Formats: sequence, C-alpha cells, structure tokens
Amino acid sequence: MTSHQTPLDSQSSATLSRRCMLRQSGLGLGWLGATSLLTTGPSAEAAAARSSLAPRPSHFGGKAKAVIHIFANGGPSHLDTFDRKLALEEYAGREIPGALPTERRTGAALPSPFAFSRHGESGLEISELFSSVARHADRLCVVRSMHADVPNHEPSLMLMNCGDARLVRPAAGAWVTYGLGTENQNLPGFVAMCPGGYPIKGTENWRSAFLPGAFQGTYIDTKKQRVDELVEHVEHPLLDVDVQKRQFDLTAMFDRQHLAARQSDPLLESRLASMELAWRMQAEAGEAFDVTREPKHVLERYGEGVQGRQMLIARRLVERGVRYVQVWHGAGQPWDSHEHIEKNHRRLAGECDQAIGALLDDLVGHGLLESTLVLWGGEFGRTPTVELPNDAGVSVASGRDHNHHGFTVWMAGGGVKGGYVHGATDEFGFKAVDKRVHVHDLQATMLHLLGLDHKRLTYRHSGRDFRLTDIHGTVVTDLIA
Repeated sequence: MTSHQTPLDSQSSATLSRRCMLRQSGLGLGWLGATSLLTTGPSAEAAAARSSLAPRPSHFGGKAKAVIHIFANGGPSHLDTFDRKLALEEYAGREIPGALPTERRTGAALPSPFAFSRHGESGLEISELFSSVARHADRLCVVRSMHADVPNHEPSLMLMNCGDARLVRPAAGAWVTYGLGTENQNLPGFVAMCPGGYPIKGTENWRSAFLPGAFQGTYIDTKKQRVDELVEHVEHPLLDVDVQKRQFDLTAMFDRQHLAARQSDPLLESRLASMELAWRMQAEAGEAFDVTREPKHVLERYGEGVQGRQMLIARRLVERGVRYVQVWHGAGQPWDSHEHIEKNHRRLAGECDQAIGALLDDLVGHGLLESTLVLWGGEFGRTPTVELPNDAGVSVASGRDHNHHGFTVWMAGGGVKGGYVHGATDEFGFKAVDKRVHVHDLQATMLHLLGLDHKRLTYRHSGRDFRLTDIHGTVVTDLIA
C-alpha cells in the first residue's frame, strides 16, 4: 500500500473498517443522523429504549393525536382580538379607577380601534382583525382568563413553551413526542417552523434539554421557499438516490456486524436507528414540505406569503403523521405593539388570518380537526391603558405595554368545546378574575387531550422526576367536550 492509499483503496483487504467506510461514503441527508453517533446519551437502557420515536400508547384514551401550536410571538393584545371591553370605550381618554401594577408607567384607557361582531350560533365576539378565523367561531374554545408569572418576553416564552421561566427545560413538543412517539418514522416527530431566523431565546423554545435528543424540535426556516433550502442536504450534490441506497445498504451491513459484536448494545442500537431515520427522511421530507404539489386553488385559499406556506406545511405534516408542529408568527416583527397598535396589529393579523382560516377549513374537510388540537396565542397580553413615551423606545402614546395578569388563547379541535368562552378578565381587561387558567393548567389540559396524565409523564434527571408542568398544573375539565 502506498502512502496515499487508504484501506478502501487496497484490493488485498478482506474487510473494511467502519471508520473508513464512513469517511469514504457520501449519503447526503442520511448522514445528518450520524452526529448522534458521536454524542453520549443517557446511560440507562430504559432511556435508550425510550429514545425511539415509534408510536406508544397513551395513558388513557385521548381525542387528540397531534398538535398545531400557532405561536403569536410578542404578546398579541387580547383587547383588540378576542376580549372586547365596553368599559374601555366608556373611559376612553380617562384614567381607569384604581392603580394598575404595569411594567412601565401607562396613561388613560385605550379603547380598541377595531370593530367587534358576533359570529356563529354561539355568538362569539371576535375582532374584525380575524374575520377568517371567525368563520369557525362555533369550533373555537376561547380562554379569556389566562395568566402568567412576569411581564417579560424571555421568561414568559420559556414558561409557555417549556413550563419553566428560568431554566432550560424540554419543550412541550419534546414532552409530547417522548410520551407518544410519532406516527411517521420517516419524518421528525416535532417540527418548529420559524421564518427568518430564531425568536427570542432561540432554540431553547424547542429543545429536548435533558430528554434524549431524538425528541428535540427540528427547526425549519420557512422564509425560504425551495425544498432544498428548507431542508438542508435533502439531496446529495453528486450522487443519485440509487447509488446512495447501495452505499447505505452496505454501511448498514457493517453497522449490524458492529452491533452484533457488542451484544446488541441498546444505546448503540438507538443511535444507529437515528441515522437510518435521517436516511429515510430523504425520500419523504422533500415531498412533505413541497407546497407546490398542492392545487392552485388550495394555494390561493391560504394566501401568498410566509404564513400561507407555513400553515399549509403544518396541515401536510399533520396528515402525514407528525405529532407536534409549532408555527411561529412575528419572530422578526413581533406582536409587541408598544406603539401604533392599530397599524401594527392590522398588518400582523393580515399576514396570518386568511391562512389560519384556510388551515381550519382543511382540517375540517380532511377529517383531521377532531384528532388535531390547534392552539393560538402568545406569551402574554397587553394593558388596557396606553403606554406613555419612555426611555425604552416608545415615542408616541399609541400602543399597549406587556400584561401577564390577563390574556387570551384559543383552541380548536382535539376534543375541546366549540363555541365556548372560558373565564373572564375584569371590566377593563387587565386581570383574569373568573375561572383563572395559569399556563401550567393549559399545558396539563393539552396533555390530557392527548391522553397523557401530566403527573405521570415524567423523566428522571439529576436525581428527581421532572415533568412539563413541574409541581403545578390542573386539568381544566370545563374546556373538554
């Protein structure tokens, strides 16, 4: 053998090393999964077995089998969307009775600039901003009594997504896939679509943290339109599928030999399975994310722009068996309307309302809404009073400040009551006062709808059992049909 030869070059070698094969072969997306081979995971065999994304039975029968979480990043105003307050119109331009413990100094009552009207047999009041969503008023379960812990974006994002405002914990999607696995072994179980980059706190919003890495969210930058840009390495730049398949089959044979020589070590078996998953994704990921395969009339119903593509991809993923899909809106230009709320909220709602309405239309038409829980909302709400100019960047008194004391989310499908309003804020919309629902309660209820007991869905780490709701959370049975 010459100095530049490798074992693969040598015709005299009876066997090839796995290291050499990995170095010489190219499998495109299939080798993305090989990164898991180089990392260490939980030492217990049970943890290795749980790292599989294979479907698993729930604790009890749940109506929901998948979740689409539409995250309105930045804190949309409940007072301008789904929680009309006549008292703000009465007190317009006047001081609200009683001091409000706001994050910054605010001024007089600020009535909503948007018209509200009643929809459906339920008579649900919805702002003009969401006229397409309003078509589904009798399917919406509107929770007007949400509350969180603090009026700051970072901890409130973490609380809503991960159940803890301070420490990096597994995201809700990671917990769900840990508990249930996923129906499609050729696609990720948890997908996070966020256009144009990361939101505040970045990947912490969809991490698996101390759960096995198989359960972390797969980030997709939906600002990109071409499939080969959405999903990196979905195609090999040089080799066709047939050549890659032959290479994969050969290396799989060496993997099986390697595994057998180590008495079928469960950790190694789990890691090899993740590599095989990445290879299988090559065939299906491109098709799942390619919205151009949809008829023209479907594309037109969802509308042009990023949100239309995102919502359509979300439907395509759920109908292909993906367990948890998070759709971010407002990562670059958030719903954080400290000023010019009329202009900014109108623009933001205009970007997503048509697409959300079309998503709900399709879930109903495809027979998926009963088994898919759709959740819309942000990390907190806004104040009923106008935010005054301050050194934080507000120059015009035309918007609302952060408000964690009371806000609104809505759900549809997945076993929730339709055409139902739960709880209430006070007459001005500042604080949840009736049938209060904390973020932990919302998470406990979501898991219950999926057939998971939030107290039993635990993972042992650092000497204690962790769960999404920590030591909190109560299932809100009034929300369940």
